[in-house]
Amino acid sequence: MNKQIKITFLGTGTSQGVPVIACECNVCQSNDSKDKRLRSSVMIETKGRIFIIDTGPDFRQQMLRNNVTDITSIIFTHEHKDHVAGLDDVRAFNFKLKKHIRVYAEERVQNALKHEFAYVFADNKYPGVPQIEINLIENKPFEIDGIKIIPVRVYHHLLPVLGFRIGNFAYLTDVKTVPEEEKSKLKNLDVLVLTALRKEEHISHMNLSEALQFTREIKPNRTYLTHLSHRFGLHEQEEKLLPGNVMIAYDNLTVLSS
Repeated sequence: MNKQIKITFLGTGTSQGVPVIACECNVCQSNDSKDKRLRSSVMIETKGRIFIIDTGPDFRQQMLRNNVTDITSIIFTHEHKDHVAGLDDVRAFNFKLKKHIRVYAEERVQNALKHEFAYVFADNKYPGVPQIEINLIENKPFEIDGIKIIPVRVYHHLLPVLGFRIGNFAYLTDVKTVPEEEKSKLKNLDVLVLTALRKEEHISHMNLSEALQFTREIKPNRTYLTHLSHRFGLHEQEEKLLPGNVMIAYDNLTVLSS
């Protein structure tokens, strides 16, 4: 099978990251680099294009850590702070590449960005503000430079969120429920990336048992768990307990998909 999509996990943590400020639990105090989690984001490289899904508060650090020198576009799942707060740092790419950065988001998410980053969208822009080209997406397939992207509607408690499928790779973060009609978009996956916040029940995220049940239902070749909190457990210990086709993602992990 030709693996044409490279996925880099820029961050795999929940909204507070891991370690959590001032926490003394064994996960936050771990010396294992796989237990150090920036806020969740992925970089997708395919056919000479580089897509970033979500720019959380750690976006600058993630770009530097992975020596990213170009991006094609940014795609947003939803408007929560841990997924959008780093948008200002696209200024560096504007300066280096001498181009606007294309941004793709639903109307509601666009409205939140316009509120959060009003100076970016002002009629009279201050010199040096981020230069972006904003594009409206809905729960319908769209293309970026000929690459087809299929949105997948999921729900983060009551908040509509978009996951995305590119080829046989799908990314679903901040998800508690997936409508039955959306599951058909997830057939025959090679790689599924899926929230598994912690072991205990949570109102707006799948926990570990729910993520495993969803994996059994969807039947991807491989599942990588992400958006993990410090209450998920230690990477080394917990991964030993998972089915063979389910792995715990960690920051800087790269995987290939068809």
